[in-house]
Amino acid sequence: MKDVMLSPRAKAAVRLALDEDLGDAARNVARWCDCTSEALVDPKAVATGEICAKGAACVVAGSTVAKAVMKAVDPRVRVEIVLPDGSYAKPGEPIIRFRGRARSILAAERTALNFMQRMCATATLTRRFVDATRKYGTLILDTRKTTPGLRVFEKYAVLCGGGTNHRMGMYDRVLMKDNHRRLWRGGNPDELDQAVAAARAKFPKLDVEVEVESLRECASALKAKPEWIMLDNMSCADMRKCVKMCRGVSKTEASGGITLERAKEVAATGVTAISLGCLTHSAGSVDLSLEWSAV
Repeated sequence: MKDVMLSPRAKAAVRLALDEDLGDAARNVARWCDCTSEALVDPKAVATGEICAKGAACVVAGSTVAKAVMKAVDPRVRVEIVLPDGSYAKPGEPIIRFRGRARSILAAERTALNFMQRMCATATLTRRFVDATRKYGTLILDTRKTTPGLRVFEKYAVLCGGGTNHRMGMYDRVLMKDNHRRLWRGGNPDELDQAVAAARAKFPKLDVEVEVESLRECASALKAKPEWIMLDNMSCADMRKCVKMCRGVSKTEASGGITLERAKEVAATGVTAISLGCLTHSAGSVDLSLEWSAV
């Protein structure tokens, strides 16, 4: 799992978030400024602060993002990652420790927490689905239902929770969904194999996936041997039949409002993967805080 901060998109997003919180040229602010700290905190004051989980245990995600935020504000701040991404943090257990100018730590605090509390929530929810389906070896996939501009962080958080990234965008896999199918020769369910062939001819190096909603559509798509077939909103009984049809030909992905309570039942059908929009659009936030351990 590569550090998310190696991504140029992640670096740009951190700078944008700090501009938003500490001021930027668009608001005629010449430099980043935490006016409260500059008014009240001695510029020579040095302190040690720790980011900790408060309300409940969580899976850590975003520790290197918090480090990047702090270093962007003040490169002299020392940062110790106590619990690496992917590990569990118990309530009150330090995740990251900062030592440096108190003003700098205060200026970076909220931005660091904003990234981490959402990333930890996504990682924690992902881990619950991974644990629920572990017996079957089912992949837990994310989707493109992400916060605009923050996809790189949210998909990284899924990896921290033990999940697997689906396509990053519309550019790295052909995925024919219902709206695409309706525009393919009037949506004829018996010609999905021809749609697969057309996609392969246009983008021969990309995997092709087709969303199907019935056994009939699955059989049609399967004739062209796409890399993936998405089983959308199907009953478990129909999923089992599709999995049997696809075995040795195409991988299968279950999709469509699958809850944590239902995940085990769906995994038991033998599908290769379960894709879940909720991992990134409904995970919420975990309760993190930065507390002084030494002033």
